[in-house]
Amino acid sequence: MSNLFKRSFSGLVYVALFIFSILYSRESYILFVAILGLICIWEFSRIIKFKSPITYLFFIAIIYLFLKRPDTYAIVFVLGVTIYSSLLLIYQLFMKKEILFNKQREKFGLIIRYLVFSLSFIVLVPFFNGVYHKYLMVCILILIWVNDSFAFLIGKNFGKRKLFESVSPKKTIEGFIGGLLFAVCTSYIISIYNKNFIFLHWMIIAIIISSIGTVGDLVESKFKRFANVKDSGNIMPGHGGILDRLDSLLFVAPFVYLYVKFIIN
Repeated sequence: MSNLFKRSFSGLVYVALFIFSILYSRESYILFVAILGLICIWEFSRIIKFKSPITYLFFIAIIYLFLKRPDTYAIVFVLGVTIYSSLLLIYQLFMKKEILFNKQREKFGLIIRYLVFSLSFIVLVPFFNGVYHKYLMVCILILIWVNDSFAFLIGKNFGKRKLFESVSPKKTIEGFIGGLLFAVCTSYIISIYNKNFIFLHWMIIAIIISSIGTVGDLVESKFKRFANVKDSGNIMPGHGGILDRLDSLLFVAPFVYLYVKFIIN
């Protein structure tokens, strides 16, 4: 079986399961993201060599709390911590500073801020005004996949200038711009069929997804380079691990939630 076929097949299965879980019911979506989240925590724990079940329990507990009490001020606090942590990781990435996590408590804090809190906002994004907006999540995923696909295609065929060679040698500035432009064009099409938001809001969401998602991919690549591993796992043939597939969405989710919950509404 060729690597291209394995990559295409596992990618299609992943997309089909994700879309099905969103459309079937709110419960199936929550369960699917929870399963993906637990796998991500396991993969990242292996990368940074953290051995404790407490992060898994913390993840389940915080999802339960947020869904049980969607208006709790704890969500605002966690959102602030997550945004700050993401901006700090971005700063450390572009300033080429090391991300230190030698002690077990530092590793625990990193998993909570980088993974657990971000994963919780993946769950929360389609929930606002007391309603589960399943097509909102589908549209967000479409924008992510369009951005990633065209960034790859344009970068591969036309890319000459490296975006961040020390972390991800294959990413190019041309690929980034191409992914951004196609994501914005897709946001216009989405605005025609999805009336949750006007085009301006969808365009801003697309820009957030393209820019923040690309940085999220680079941050995960930095962690893998530090650990001297190519992929976070091997659960998806041709793609690597679940964390490799969710790295963009992880970084994007808190910023999209902030925009949808506190700016649009």
